[in-house]
Amino acid sequence: MVDWETIREIALSLPEVEEATQGRPAFRLRGKLFAWMSRPRDGGTLAVRVDPDEKQLILDSRPDVYFTTPHYDGYPAVLVRLEQIGLEELRERIEDAWLTRAPKRLAAEFLAGS
Repeated sequence: MVDWETIREIALSLPEVEEATQGRPAFRLRGKLFAWMSRPRDGGTLAVRVDPDEKQLILDSRPDVYFTTPHYDGYPAVLVRLEQIGLEELRERIEDAWLTRAPKRLAAEFLAGS
């Protein structure tokens, strides 16, 4: 099962990521949130930014892994069941979340180096 230390390592391996220093775990790129721990009433699990046009596709692709709550309706994020996601899929989901927040030049540099 994936834990928060694994999430932290993945997020901090991405360029220019800052970690929240208080409250629930959260990761930002240039001040913009891309991955965080959801509120306890939303499961206290990983929430990640997604492309708004892909949200429903992600939810439908793996309902055992991805879900939402009313709090996230209309917001470009999905929740992740950590006990159901594999390490590689988690890495891809966090990278994709980071890419939704990355400026074009930074994103291009990252993708060129991948």
